[in-house]
Amino acid sequence: MNATKVLDAKGLACPMPVVRAKKAMDELQSGQVLEVHTTDKGAKNDLPAWAKASGHTVLDIKEDNGVLMFWIQKG
Repeated sequence: MNATKVLDAKGLACPMPVVRAKKAMDELQSGQVLEVHTTDKGAKNDLPAWAKASGHTVLDIKEDNGVLMFWIQKG
């Protein structure tokens, strides 16, 4: 998937992946995609909930070797 910006939030605990994702998303234009990498298992629920509440769309979620990867399109 083609991401406009990649955010490395690995090693950060809740709520930092969401805080960093919000800051990164503020720099994007509507329709652009943010790719987030995190090792925080809570992000599996937190990031989609934040995205929905903020008007963004989660395009895909994958897990590889303990790293969660999210692709979120700015609303």
